[in-house]
Amino acid sequence: MTTTPDTSSSILIVDDMEENLVALEAVLGSLTQKVVRARSGEEALKAMLREEFAVVLIDVLMPGMNGFETAANIKGLDQTKDVPIILLTGASVDPNYAYRGYTVGAADFLIKPFDPWLLRTKVNVFLDLHRKNRQLAAQAEQLKRLLTSEEQLRGEGPPHAPPAAATTAATGTEPGAPSAPPPPAVTTSAPAAPSITPQECPEPQRRESGPQAAHPPLPTEGPGAPAPPEPPPSPAAPAAGDASRLADIAGQLAEVELLLRDAQGSDKERLADRIAELEASVGRLLVSRGT
Repeated sequence: MTTTPDTSSSILIVDDMEENLVALEAVLGSLTQKVVRARSGEEALKAMLREEFAVVLIDVLMPGMNGFETAANIKGLDQTKDVPIILLTGASVDPNYAYRGYTVGAADFLIKPFDPWLLRTKVNVFLDLHRKNRQLAAQAEQLKRLLTSEEQLRGEGPPHAPPAAATTAATGTEPGAPSAPPPPAVTTSAPAAPSITPQECPEPQRRESGPQAAHPPLPTEGPGAPAPPEPPPSPAAPAAGDASRLADIAGQLAEVELLLRDAQGSDKERLADRIAELEASVGRLLVSRGT
């Protein structure tokens, strides 16, 4: 089964010795990743500005710009500050090298000769992290586009201006032409005629006025006066006889209530008689109101 290399990220190895670069390429060749060489710290910085790397392996002991300075310069650039760095050094080194390497921002520190399997495992971890970060960035961008499209579908975006043809058809004017003033308002009601009585206007003047003379107001009384509006019908007052019957029934109800509270033995028949009289009174009232 052939594994397709992931060309989206590469590995940068930095060392001033050719045999060390060859050994690193042999160890990392099974990861199917592109491996880029750099023989100095300056060359490594130029390569990192040209393309994107998932991880960088730097030898500590190099002439000119050593591994610590190279790592510090990589972490000082905005474009490369998030790239993980693995520092490599020989066995006979200062014990403080590891602490110094972590201080400048290195992610790991390995001492030569190192186990090839261990080196591949560490590099593979950083490759996986790089892939996941790229996937998260792609998903975040896709989600942003979806949210933007949904907002535009809901009409939350800026309103679109109507086309020029529709504006011309609706208003009858060309776009950009000065707008005509609105037409004057038309008054439907005629102005009220002045009230002129026969005493104020002499007879010759009334004859010469002709059809253009103002019409006198309509008389408020007499055969020509308009009929006054009918007053709203008032609710019919209840008959005096019905009111008295209702009062009688109310009194009988009060007596029945008292009898119900104090009823004992012989009063039961009297209570029944009073209830019967009350029913008869109510029936007569209903018959009279129905007629």
